[in-house]
Amino acid sequence: MKEKILVVENDPIIRDFLVRQSLEAAGYTVSASEDSSSALSTILKENPDAVVINLALPGLSGKDLIAALAAQHAELPIVVVSKKGGEADIISAFRLGAADYLVWPVREAEVVAVVERVLKQVRNRREREELAGKLQNANYLLQQRVRELTTIYGVGKMVTSITDQSLLFERILEGAISVTLSDMGWFLLLDEASREFRMVAQRNLPESLAQLLNQPWDDGLSSLVAMSGESLAVHGPALRRFKIASLGQAVLIVPVKVQKTVIGMLVMIRKQAKDYSNSEQHLLEAVTDYASISLANARLFRALEDRADSLQRLVENAQAGGRIHNDLMRSLKNELRSALQAVPGTESQAARAPISRWTTRPREQNGELNALVRRLSRIVESIQPLEGLPSPQDAPVNLSEVVYEAVEQFQHYARSSEITLVSDVPTTPLMVMGVREHFDEVLGGLLSNAIKFNRFAGQVSVHLKQVESTARIEIIDTGAGVPIDVFDTIKNRKQPRPGGQHYGGLGIGLELVNELVTRHRGKLWFNSKPGEGSHFSVAFPLISNQETETR
Repeated sequence: MKEKILVVENDPIIRDFLVRQSLEAAGYTVSASEDSSSALSTILKENPDAVVINLALPGLSGKDLIAALAAQHAELPIVVVSKKGGEADIISAFRLGAADYLVWPVREAEVVAVVERVLKQVRNRREREELAGKLQNANYLLQQRVRELTTIYGVGKMVTSITDQSLLFERILEGAISVTLSDMGWFLLLDEASREFRMVAQRNLPESLAQLLNQPWDDGLSSLVAMSGESLAVHGPALRRFKIASLGQAVLIVPVKVQKTVIGMLVMIRKQAKDYSNSEQHLLEAVTDYASISLANARLFRALEDRADSLQRLVENAQAGGRIHNDLMRSLKNELRSALQAVPGTESQAARAPISRWTTRPREQNGELNALVRRLSRIVESIQPLEGLPSPQDAPVNLSEVVYEAVEQFQHYARSSEITLVSDVPTTPLMVMGVREHFDEVLGGLLSNAIKFNRFAGQVSVHLKQVESTARIEIIDTGAGVPIDVFDTIKNRKQPRPGGQHYGGLGIGLELVNELVTRHRGKLWFNSKPGEGSHFSVAFPLISNQETETR
């Protein structure tokens, strides 16, 4: 398309020569004005590419028109026309900003050559401006790409350096908003227990919605992305049917996947109906890849921690099991030794008594009995602590069942010691987490201790009840009692329980009882007054039905 030329000439002959015979014949689009006033109006309306002005215009002269255009900062190439002898006016016009000149009379070729020369300057200026614009745009795009790469690189570094997941989610969301040039956004994460998506991070949401942080959130579109597992970009009228449209007019949602399973989503919002480009979608998908890595790493760390905790508890349970058996073996050894020590002494005294009449057969039987006692003594002395026991694992345990069975088991032992054993155990299950055998030993140790140090014809009461979120066991005896200030030394085996042992028993000691209670996140405490018996209490944290079913 040829450029537009405005000719300002009052002489009809010169005007016709310039317009019709010269410029239009050369293919230019030409308009004409007869005076400066109409020329100014035409320039503002049509914005021509060049102006040819006669310096000898009536009224407002050509130089005045050039000065007026210069005052308006109009970057128009101006060709002035003057008759011979008007060199001074031409020089003045150049000082005002004219680009070239024609001296009348002039030939058509000369007119076209001068106009083409000034238009070439226009073309060159426009090309420079266009190149400058392209360069500026390229520079802007380059800066944007550098910013995007820097942001993604920063997100990648944060994934490996930030251990606080809440802070990491905030930084990932901040990077996502930056690379997509969004106005607001939020991060949704799947709750493994409820299978609902919760908003774990947000940026620039209204205060009423920001308060929903860490709560279930459904914006109407995210559920579609969660089902499809594909990115979704919506803008304009198509968004109006969803409630998310109240926040903006353009939405981009990208799923966060771990092993092809959607476990989260990044949601970006723009207030204007400007669609997200493919490049912006790819950038957001790169950010979600880092989010996937961080979540996968978190799962691995949790699995490793759980495995380490499990192994640690197995080791502790094995050690506790070994100590339980060692403690029982020591108790068994002491009980048998005490019983056997009385046998040889009684028999030897009977053998030496002058009133005893021993025949051959009784003496042989007595010798055989002594031989058996000595053999049994050697067996007792050979009893050693057991080693290499299997490691029991934690599992849900019904404490009501444990207490009931322990009381039933110790009834015979209590009756043989002239002790009354009573219990109050609920029929409803009270579930705790731990090793069943360890709970058995805790009950056995406490019951054995209560019976062993009780008075003749005394009583032991066992109560089990729920107190808030714990299961509490109370064992009360009617023995001599223990001062409270020595309880810590008793349970730490720094000294035996005072008051003397009245009856035998094979239960584990208070030191090991306390260790097992502590290992199962429980608490052991003690109340007693000398002469009024002892009151032992143990509390274990209850577990929920959901934990019971999970295990």
